[in-house]
Amino acid sequence: MPVPQALVTRFFQLLVNRQFTEAERELERVKQKMHKTEWNRGYFRALYGMFLSRKANGDVATFLAKLDLNDKATLHAYRREFLSHVGNKIHADFDHGYFSAWADCMRVLSRMEIPSNLAVNSAQADTNKLETAESDGHQATIESFMKEDEN
Repeated sequence: MPVPQALVTRFFQLLVNRQFTEAERELERVKQKMHKTEWNRGYFRALYGMFLSRKANGDVATFLAKLDLNDKATLHAYRREFLSHVGNKIHADFDHGYFSAWADCMRVLSRMEIPSNLAVNSAQADTNKLETAESDGHQATIESFMKEDEN
């Protein structure tokens, strides 16, 4: 049985919107509908890795954190690259499934209209949060808190 694309598409949408509880439920539904093959195992591992990296959001070194979700040309280029790995006969079935999941992810992301506040990568989001906190006169920064503590 092939991977249920409607469930996978829904999973990607939930993941982008940071709705992790629902995304985890969709991921479990995908897992239940899959046959136990090496290709499906690779596909599922890719989905699960995407889930963990998006949920953690602290590691700016991850691929998803660095990805500009509104850059459609780049998403298409990544999809072509992942599809080239899918077609590569050197890779095992697990790898074919793994890269297929990433190609599907790029396909769905390139078709989504993503609000710019969700499309910024983690590093930019963290920077924006810090700037906001520092510019707010009603919130103490760490430096001012430490100075008050020393006095």
